[in-house]
Amino acid sequence: MTFPFSEDNHTSRAELEQFVRGLSEADLALTTHDGWTIAALLGHLAFWDQRMVALLRRWKANGVGEAPVDADMINDAQQAIFRALDPRAAADVCLSSAAEIDAELEAMSPELYRQIQDSGVYFRFERSQHRRGHIADIRRALGR
Repeated sequence: MTFPFSEDNHTSRAELEQFVRGLSEADLALTTHDGWTIAALLGHLAFWDQRMVALLRRWKANGVGEAPVDADMINDAQQAIFRALDPRAAADVCLSSAAEIDAELEAMSPELYRQIQDSGVYFRFERSQHRRGHIADIRRALGR
């Protein structure tokens, strides 16, 4: 099934892939105005996509439930970890995670989609918003 967000997620993933593949090792090591390296920011994107993959798989197996999150605390905690990753590995996991969440979303049943929407649990189907926001952050850091 094609969902309202499908095309935009696909397009944004292609944009992300093209953009990330064009980053040099020096680019990945640059620090943004928020103190994140570009590679760490790509690890951050991977984390949030993987969180959505884990939720979808859990909900497929057990039904939709709560998914509490303190995004600011998680983002603060993950920065040091992602800065320690090999920069190219962070870029690669970012791309593979984007592909994985898009595939999970496309494989989701219409019933699960409705259950998530009706549950009131926060879930961002539109992965493109997060991707494009951070691509813009990275472009600014690179002066592009």
